[in-house]
Amino acid sequence: MTMKIVFTPAARNHFLRAIDYIRRDKPTAAVSFRQKAEKVLLRLQDHPDSGRSLPEFPDIHYREIIITPFRFFYRVDSVKNTLPI
Repeated sequence: MTMKIVFTPAARNHFLRAIDYIRRDKPTAAVSFRQKAEKVLLRLQDHPDSGRSLPEFPDIHYREIIITPFRFFYRVDSVKNTLPI
């Protein structure tokens, strides 16, 4: 079943700030980063367990996807069928 990706307000803010930071020096790199992030994060909808468990916190139920040089943290909410980032 396809899950819905939901950005928290803080995560959305961090993501947009990262794109703005990259854009200052290399506008084309910002576009590439955004496209890559969208592609990788959208893949989570069908493969929510594809991210790895957090190595520094193995006992919590969050996972991560690394889109160099950033880490995106998320959890699988099977009850609401969402992936809060």
